[in-house]
Amino acid sequence: MQKLLIISDAWMPQINGVVRVLSTIAPLLRDRGIDVVVAHPGLFRRTFSVSFYPEVSLTILPARKMRAIFDQERPDYVHIATEGPLGISARRICTHRGMPFTTAYHTNFPLYIGYYMGKIFIPLVSFYLRWFHRTSQAVFVSTRTLKENLESQGYHTVVLTPLGVDTERFKRTESNALMPDMARPVFVYMGRVAKEKNIEEFLQAQLPGTKLVIGDGPARIELEAKYGTKVRFVGYKQGAELVDWLSQGDVCVFPSRTETFGMVMLEAMACGLPVAAHDVMGPRDVISPGHDGMLDDDIAKAALACLSISPHVCREKALHYSWKKSADTFLDTVRRYR
Repeated sequence: MQKLLIISDAWMPQINGVVRVLSTIAPLLRDRGIDVVVAHPGLFRRTFSVSFYPEVSLTILPARKMRAIFDQERPDYVHIATEGPLGISARRICTHRGMPFTTAYHTNFPLYIGYYMGKIFIPLVSFYLRWFHRTSQAVFVSTRTLKENLESQGYHTVVLTPLGVDTERFKRTESNALMPDMARPVFVYMGRVAKEKNIEEFLQAQLPGTKLVIGDGPARIELEAKYGTKVRFVGYKQGAELVDWLSQGDVCVFPSRTETFGMVMLEAMACGLPVAAHDVMGPRDVISPGHDGMLDDDIAKAALACLSISPHVCREKALHYSWKKSADTFLDTVRRYR
């Protein structure tokens, strides 16, 4: 059996897009006869938390343990999913041993750093990312806009590997028991409650009915204190409970301007919610304006326009995004650029 070693600085119990993609893809690859091993921070003793992203643990001095993992697993394929300490360590081993590897560009770190450390650091982070991916055989991206953006910056062999959504899991439920007295319509934000997600634009928007926030993060305490009388914050939800809460909504509002994709848009559509967003990378690759959502610089205007969109059409859009297709593309690309 062929073996794929995936290296990721993000892994469970973290809740983010990278973890959800890898934890979904891995079992599908195993179903296709690939032995998948994930090297993640939980395998390493020494870690530290990022000050502006406390739920993320990064590894300190992972080189020796990483070499041991490579020696033990002897992978046929190597895929480096993140650009943190584990990613750097795996990249160095592959480069020194002459092993081909692929990488993924999941997170728009230059814009994230701009939010937390200042725009002066954006060119430095952008330079680092170009260096990191330079020796990769192929760089995996989830949207055409991101592919074109990276190619314009000089990245080579950028390959589109679209993501999916579990439409059997994300299927609207009809119970209103969670919010029996809510005023309609219900506008839902789902995701990390953090500065880079631009959530406060949604919280400030003049909208009728009810605002619901599903998720947690470093900005929640401040934002709940500021808007809690007008907004329902329910924290992180998973599994059936997440679907039940999402099903309370009429429109999903996605105010972020920093996403490379935004899986929550597909999850919302699968539950029959149109998506209101800005015309930026991620939303413009997923949303067909007037069909399954709206794009506008005014997020309130987009949200109100979504009220006339059919939930059934949104569900039909989500059905076109298959994790099976995503896994097939992932595996074909890994094999092609070995």
